[in-house]
Amino acid sequence: VKKQLGELPILAEDLGLITLEVEALRDLNRLPGMRVIQFAFESVDNHDSIFLPHNHIANCVVYTGTHDNDTICGWYAHRSSEEKAAIAEYIGHAIQEPAWDFIRLAWASVGRLAIVPMQDLLSLGSEARMNTPAVGAGNWAWRMQADYAVRGVGERLRQMIF
Repeated sequence: VKKQLGELPILAEDLGLITLEVEALRDLNRLPGMRVIQFAFESVDNHDSIFLPHNHIANCVVYTGTHDNDTICGWYAHRSSEEKAAIAEYIGHAIQEPAWDFIRLAWASVGRLAIVPMQDLLSLGSEARMNTPAVGAGNWAWRMQADYAVRGVGERLRQMIF
């Protein structure tokens, strides 16, 4: 592909059970992998997780969550008190706005690109989840509504970036 088309903006979807051979192929081709911050906190005692922002590498794309995850707010609401305490300890303060704390983690990562689902930018709960894998009904129904634009997201992003 590179011989025919040159360098393309391709990233490797390297989530799940990934072998050393797959990692070697990804790295040989200098393809950025994925780091989903939500995955970093699935265990309260996993400081070696590649998903924790302090373990990110520059050649990765950072996500708060993906289309297959619950929104950050929905996911956080279902965490145990022990898990919430571990997240607060990692972030360095009590969690008031889970989505925006995770957005800040994504933006602060050394990863070359950060992607945040609109549902997280809008701090929406589980009702805005895009997809639940292996569930045949009710997926892909969420739609961005025109009135969401008045929630001040643009200004918050501007303040966080600059």
